[in-house]
Parts: sequence; structure tokens; C-alpha cells
Amino acid sequence: MIPILFGITLISFAVIHMAPGKPTDLVTQLNPKVSMEAREKLNKIHGLDKPLYVQYLDWIKKIGRLDFGKSFADSRPVIDKIAERLPITLLINVLSIFIIFIVSIPVGIKSALRKGAPFDKISTVAVFIGFAIPSFWLALLLISFFGVHLGILPVSGIVSLDFEKLNLLQKIFDLSRHLILPVFVLSIGGIAGFSRYMRQSMLSVEHQDYIRTARAKGLPEKEVIYRHALKNALLPIITILGLSIPALLSGSVIVEKVFSIPGMGLLMFESVFMRDYNVIMGILIVSAFLTLLGNLLADIAYVYADPRIRYEK
Repeated sequence: MIPILFGITLISFAVIHMAPGKPTDLVTQLNPKVSMEAREKLNKIHGLDKPLYVQYLDWIKKIGRLDFGKSFADSRPVIDKIAERLPITLLINVLSIFIIFIVSIPVGIKSALRKGAPFDKISTVAVFIGFAIPSFWLALLLISFFGVHLGILPVSGIVSLDFEKLNLLQKIFDLSRHLILPVFVLSIGGIAGFSRYMRQSMLSVEHQDYIRTARAKGLPEKEVIYRHALKNALLPIITILGLSIPALLSGSVIVEKVFSIPGMGLLMFESVFMRDYNVIMGILIVSAFLTLLGNLLADIAYVYADPRIRYEK
């Protein structure tokens, strides 16, 4: 994980600095009274006048001390800005992964067991629709229908303005209402994909010899499916889940922007337009670490899904 994380930081740092303009341009270009000497002095204060490799080495040294630097926008520590936004993004993504699992796995299993039946055909059509619908367009439709026309769900933010005045149960209810639409939008694509993967995986496992043997022994069908077939069918799903974490994190940028949710995705969106290098790199590091951690957990989950897999000598 460490060499991969190092490679991600190197490429990301180079690509970000290849973009035209500097963070200080937003301050200096909008003020006609700022002289060239003042611009050069400001770049020197932030170390932007140094060669790119020197800037990267200085940045790596700070990261080793968990110092992400300060934001160019408001001079706040980057770690504090990320710490404020990260829990919201994690909450949305964890709920999305949970919903994807509890919906897609049963749907995929049922579609495989009833191949060619009406349920399989309807779920296939629904999957293609789920793949085809852009997340931002679906979010706007849901906002228009549930928020504007029906007025039953909030369309922006994560909590209401009077959230602090509510008791515990009211706070939970208010937070849940705000999470319904963004979590649904973030989950719909995953449900469509994972249900197809689960269907195909179950179809490939269902005709294996050990499944026929289990049925020949007279075991109940539920035990054959959920005890013998499901464990082996979950192995590809675990792999795909580990690879899907980056897509969920990147998808939260769109969802948080559309729903005005103050999460890490919205912070990333704002930082890109403000050329806030330190915040962008801080978010990329956190996202990369979470992605690598997800892949590590997927590797560990293999052991529990398939007893044949062992990592010790």
C-alpha cells in the first residue's frame, strides 16, 4: 500500500501543477493594484517559486508529520477542513454500500435461480435503465418531484436550520430525511451493476459438481443456495466491491454538489476551481488511502468467504 500511495501522490502532484495558473492568481489577478513584485513575494511566501520537485519534497516531508499545510483560500489547516467534511462523505458512502449489498445480492440470486422468468426479465430491464441514467440527471428529477412538487423531502444540505434545537429522535429523523435522496442516487448505479454480477456468478456456481452433490444428498434448497453456492459466488463480488470504492468516492462529488451537502466531495469541487493545491492534495491522499484500505479489507474478506484461501505459509 505504501509504494502505491507514494506513486499516487507523485502523479497527482505533477498533474495538478501542470494546470495553468497558480493559487495566488485568484488574489492577485482580481486586484489591479497588486504589483508584479507583490505577486512574486506572495509566490515566494507559499514556496511556489521553487522547482516542482523541491515543492514535492517539501510537501512529502510535511505529510510525514501529518501536516497537510494550510488552505490558500482561508489559511485554515487543511487537516481541519477535511476532518469537518470527511464524516459526512463516509456516512453517505457507507450507507450506499450497505444498501447496494442488501438489495443487489438477493435480486441477483433470485434472477439466477429464475433465469428467463418474468422476474429475471424485469430486473434485467431495470438494470439497463439504472446503468443508463446519469446520476446528476436522476438527482435533479428526484429534487423536482419529491422536493418541489410533493414537498415531502429536503433537497439540499445534510440537516435543517433548526437542527440544534431538536431532541435526539428528531435529529435522527431530520438527518434521515436529508440522506434519502443522495444515498438513493449514489446507490442506484451500484445496485444495477452488482445485481448483474451476482446473477452471473450464481449461474456459474449453480452447475458445479459440489452443488449437484449437495442436492443429491437431499439437503434443503435454501441450504444448498445460501450455504454452499453463495459463499463461492461472493468471491467475484468482493473483488468488484474493492474496485468500486473509488467510483463511489468520485460519485459523491456529483451528489454532494447537486444536493449542496457539505462533504469532502463538495470541498474537492470548490478547491479545484479555487486552485487550492493543498486542499486538493489532502483530499486525494485521504481518498487514495480509503481506496487502498477497501482493497485490503476485500483481500481479508476472501478468507471468510472461501476457507480454501489462506495467506500464511
